[in-house]
Amino acid sequence: MAYDTPDIVDYLVLGGGTAGCIVAARLSEDPDASVGLVEAGPTDADEPRANSIRRWAEMLEGEYDLDYRSVPNERGNSSIRQARMRIMGGCSTANTMIAWRPLRGDMDQWVALGADGWDYDTVSSCYDRILAPVTPIPPEDRNPYLQDVIDSATAALGVPVRETWNDAEVRNGAGYFEIGYDPLTNQRSSASYAYIRSGADRRPNLHITLGGLVERLIVEDGRAVGAAVRTAEGVRQLRARREVVVSCGAIDSPALLMRSGIGPRAVLAAAGVDALVDLPGVGENLQDHAEGLLVWEARSERSAISATGWDAGYVVTVDDDASVPDVSTHIPLETWGVHAEREGTALPANTVSLVPNVAKPRSRGRVWITSPSADDAPSIDYRSFTDPDGRDERMLVAGARLARRVAQREPFASHLVREVFPGPEAQSDEELSAALRATHQTVYHVSCTCRMGADDDPAAVLDARLRVRGVDGLRVVDASSFPTLSALNPVGLIMSVAERAVDLIREDAAEAAR
Repeated sequence: MAYDTPDIVDYLVLGGGTAGCIVAARLSEDPDASVGLVEAGPTDADEPRANSIRRWAEMLEGEYDLDYRSVPNERGNSSIRQARMRIMGGCSTANTMIAWRPLRGDMDQWVALGADGWDYDTVSSCYDRILAPVTPIPPEDRNPYLQDVIDSATAALGVPVRETWNDAEVRNGAGYFEIGYDPLTNQRSSASYAYIRSGADRRPNLHITLGGLVERLIVEDGRAVGAAVRTAEGVRQLRARREVVVSCGAIDSPALLMRSGIGPRAVLAAAGVDALVDLPGVGENLQDHAEGLLVWEARSERSAISATGWDAGYVVTVDDDASVPDVSTHIPLETWGVHAEREGTALPANTVSLVPNVAKPRSRGRVWITSPSADDAPSIDYRSFTDPDGRDERMLVAGARLARRVAQREPFASHLVREVFPGPEAQSDEELSAALRATHQTVYHVSCTCRMGADDDPAAVLDARLRVRGVDGLRVVDASSFPTLSALNPVGLIMSVAERAVDLIREDAAEAAR
């Protein structure tokens, strides 16, 4: 591996996050192909907080975090801080790496929305190729308190205990998660560690530019041929002979397209950008897992034993026709209650909590630029709980009621003194909804803002081969390409998408060479 990308390479990958590291590493397996990888941040190799998964929370709201904010959220929390990482490995250096095999129900939905070739069997085979080790939480990292909550959840909700979750048909269950890390060292299985620093860094055909902020794509005669990249030395034009791959994440990938003149014409005009391709779906269709919060005063302290502090949970179907979980609830060791406190709740010194997520959100937000400058943060509007049928709100309330049922069962009940948030006064659906919506949190799973879709879908940004419509030689490979958000934590699916993208790139290169 050589640091600093030459002026021209075969493949130029923009963004050294979860997907970008995988795409660049895999493409560089061909010794005859030169690959450039551009990352806006530094290497993670010498950052202990990025390498120890137990220290994941120390990465948030720090020097690597873009810490994005949203415009006022009309039916939800307007004080959310959206973590996006500028460091090699991206968000896989700062999350809990809870990894799930892609669910059949999620993939069936993608295919129904026009993502041909993304059926369960194909995507699951890509999951099997992931180089990042994923393992069940071993006994030495299992906290006894979490086991008590798991036991109460299985009794209260009638769901099975899950020792492993590696199942295409998961709809219900409770247990310790499977996560990407080494239990002996606590080394996280970030994309940077598993793909770049564990083999690709020895390849002379892989070139990395660190501290390179991509200002815009270079499009000539309808083809993406490179990018303008700003480093400490100034702005360089990096070019690609074959393809440019955008892997900047669900906020910054659509922002980069829009800065480059690819996006909704009206948005581009308002931002002062000349439109090259009027592509109305860029930045639309934003989805995220909205996370509710229930807090109880605890009778006693819990031990510090853990892999990440967020090592267990339960998933539940609420509607009879659900093919994937409707509610996913994590069991944290420590309460993260800043939004409840902001709303006036005084939390005791010793608390425990449950955090139910809306697993398949139907609300749709958007992200857009307001200027041509890469230094100006994109605008984000989650539009949480705005789906016309009110299903997201119904699932949030259902998740809270399920959590209360778990809290009434032993052995979890013996840990509790009283509910402090939302509090016993919140009993009706309306009361629960108001408290939970005002304090809901992101799970940092923003996605779907450059979605794949059918050729006759005017809102689809990408075709089923991840190619940007209206621009040759350009793909988007990251969570923004999802047609819909997966029901459960998406890092395993993001990695699977990156692995699948490399197959598609290689197939198209072979076809072009004929």
